[in-house]
Amino acid sequence: MTETSTFDVLVVGAGPAGIAAACSAAECGVRVGLVDEGFSEGGQIWRGEQPSPKTRQAALWFSRLAASNVRRMPRTRIAAALDEKTLLAVSAAGPLALRYHRLILATGARELFVPFPGWTRPNVMGAGGLQALVKGGLSLKGEEILLAGSGPLLLAVADHLREVGAQVVAVVEQAPFGRVVKFGMSLWRSPGKLFQGLGIQWRLRGMVQHFGSHVQSVETIGGRLIATLSLEGRERRMACDRLACAFGLVPNLELPLLLRCPLGEDGIVKADPYQATGTDGVYAAGELTGIGGVEKALVEGRIAGYSAAGSAPSARALFGQRNAALDFTHRLAQAFELPAHLKTLATDETIVCRCEDITLGALRRNASLREARLNTRCGMGACQGRTCGGALRFLYGWRDASPRPPVYPMEIGHLACAADGANDRERREQKATAPSAAE
Repeated sequence: MTETSTFDVLVVGAGPAGIAAACSAAECGVRVGLVDEGFSEGGQIWRGEQPSPKTRQAALWFSRLAASNVRRMPRTRIAAALDEKTLLAVSAAGPLALRYHRLILATGARELFVPFPGWTRPNVMGAGGLQALVKGGLSLKGEEILLAGSGPLLLAVADHLREVGAQVVAVVEQAPFGRVVKFGMSLWRSPGKLFQGLGIQWRLRGMVQHFGSHVQSVETIGGRLIATLSLEGRERRMACDRLACAFGLVPNLELPLLLRCPLGEDGIVKADPYQATGTDGVYAAGELTGIGGVEKALVEGRIAGYSAAGSAPSARALFGQRNAALDFTHRLAQAFELPAHLKTLATDETIVCRCEDITLGALRRNASLREARLNTRCGMGACQGRTCGGALRFLYGWRDASPRPPVYPMEIGHLACAADGANDRERREQKATAPSAAE
């Protein structure tokens, strides 16, 4: 039998946006549920920081969450929508039916992978993924790490890797030096980011950094990775134990698409000033509405939480803070926009879909992601297109089709049990609304 819980506001995703949304809604006195697939709250940015947060900001929000009456449901995944206001979730204890009056989606983002020859080799990975492994206990002491790609995440990861004893061989940034300097000079408008950046640069002083440069390919020789780099137009080879790449982030759109939330031309969820989407009763916050970092996630989460709980004045009071956060988001996107020449790195023999071993050559013959799936099974493997989908959007502009439930793999028995529960509810509702014999 599927356990059913009902909430005034249900929040999916317990990163900064989800935590802020849940706390803000709970302050208004409504019943709030917070669902996340992780072992604890914090998302990727505050991963593993409970019970000892590294920043005052994280400590503040963890403290607010602990003091609230929010029902926290870690290690729980949303798998499907049972009906208009009910989601099917799966936890370690089994399936759950989560009913809500208002729903806030704060499902965050994942790394964008840009294929190049050798990118599927062992020890070539996403920079954020490597950082997550380190936070989970992976030891990199003494290992030589090469970081390549684009954006501030490269420096943040380099700082963390040095802290745990790794040797950062170099940071290879695709953005030209002048554009990075211009972005840095604009940080006076975001004082918190400015001091954070200055601190990281001070701790990384003496580290080799290349600008206007990128990885062309990587191969394995004698157990070591040998990366071929284009350093400001000059080719050079560099050895390392691991290559960690960061080409930006793409929002996790499976649930918004499942719930038919409209997307903009830029592939992000469209939301009004109160963070409401085009689907009735559904709000979105954080990376779903544009990649922008912690400050944007927190303020959008608060606005969504207050809005969903019916406190529009409290939401409106935060519009100015959101505008400041969005200003940083736009400057970040302009400074580290990926150049078109990165689309030409992969050859016909380069694997794009890792799960099904589908090469770029096999994909070129298709006009859309749907056609590619039908002809090659691209995106139909274990990750369900979560890796290759972003790459194909970057390469060809192909959009993800609406996902089919369940969004995540689940036991067939749990799915059948949930379906039985939904049918029982429908029969009870029909019986309650049916005219009596006396009538």
